[in-house]
Order: sequence, then structure tokens, then C-alpha cells
Amino acid sequence: MTATIALVDDDRNILTSVSIALQAEGFLTRVYSDGETALKALIENPPDLAIFDIKMPRMDGLELLRRMREKSMVPVIFLTSKDDELDEALGLAMGADDYIAKPFSQRLLIARIRAILRRSEASHPGASESADPAETVLVRGRLSMDTSRHKVTWNGGDVTLTVTEFLILEALAQRPGVVKTRNQLMDAAYQDDIYVDDRTIDSHIKRVRRKFRQTDPDFDAIETLYGAGYRFSEE
Repeated sequence: MTATIALVDDDRNILTSVSIALQAEGFLTRVYSDGETALKALIENPPDLAIFDIKMPRMDGLELLRRMREKSMVPVIFLTSKDDELDEALGLAMGADDYIAKPFSQRLLIARIRAILRRSEASHPGASESADPAETVLVRGRLSMDTSRHKVTWNGGDVTLTVTEFLILEALAQRPGVVKTRNQLMDAAYQDDIYVDDRTIDSHIKRVRRKFRQTDPDFDAIETLYGAGYRFSEE
């Protein structure tokens, strides 16, 4: 089935050029020139993936993501200015799946879109309907991860993760006590040789911890080993 990509950007040139490039790759596209116009459409008729500019009039990308995340977990890629580290960190903390800095290569953007869509499809409910349910559930102490339904619980309480967060946590939980380097976590969450710098993985880990601490303020199962990486403690 053809994937639908929503583009939200106040720059008409970017809307046009990216839309044409995506359509040439076989995607369907919907374009919106500001966040306020896009919000209702994205919630009522969700695309398979959305691309948001951060700096927009009327409603910026961060506010659009915040309001959309109240009702939807559609994967989101942020477009940012080259030096907007704070915006990048905020976007990841609020639930974006990835970001790419302007000016950007359309080839790189399309590669990231395809990678996220593949991860989303693999984690989509029903993607493993023929599998034995027992084989799709990873249990590590108080953690339970249902890979076929993209469902995570801690102490029986639901924890909502994005696709990228889910894959990073899964990589850690598969081998409790074993240190995973940032490069290994990048490989688990970002395939196709897409470069992602260290701070992106660190931001994802911080966001995962924050979400678990909303369920359990004492959550400390993801340990940082400075200079080495991260590991999951089964307790």
C-alpha cells in the first residue's frame, strides 16, 4: 500500500520541491502551510508519517507536535535550522522520531522516511498476526514489551513510546546487563547507514526514562556507563 506523507512548512518552495521528490518515489503527499491548518486534518485523517518545520507562524512545529501527540502517535520528522540544538532536543523530548537540519539532501530525507516507515510497519498491530503471541512478548523483570503490538508496560502500567524509542529499549532489554554502545543503539534504531550523532541517542534515552518515571518515579532500569554506553538492569 502506498504511504501518505504530510508536509507542514510555511516555505512554499520546500513544500513544492519535497512533495515532487516524494511523489517521484511513489508516495502520496498532503501539504499544509502552517500548523494551525494542519492540526485538525492530521488528527482526523492521519498520514503514515508527517514532516514538520519547527519555525512557523500561527502554530509552530513544537506546539503542533505537542497537540497531535495527545491523540496520535504518527511518526514525525522535524526540519530544523542548522544550529537549533535546543529545538532539536525539545522536539525529541516531545515525541518526534527524528530530525534533519536545513538545508538538507532530499535523498537523505527520503532514506530516513523509508527507515521510519519500515520500523513503524514492523511494530504495527497485526504485523505479526501469524506469530505465537508468547514469542512476540519480551519480559524482563517489571518490563513487558509486545513487539507485535508495539505495547510497553512497566509494573503493569502502560508506557507509550515512539517507534524509535521502542527499538532502542528493545535493543537494551534483549540482553540485560550487557552494555550497548551508542553506535549499537544507532544501528538498532536507524538502519540504512543513516548517520545520527551521539546527542540524538542521548536525547532518546532521556525521553524514554522520563516516560517510565511518569509511571514509576523510581525507575532506574536504564543505566548510563559514561564513555561506554547504556545497559538495561533486570533487577
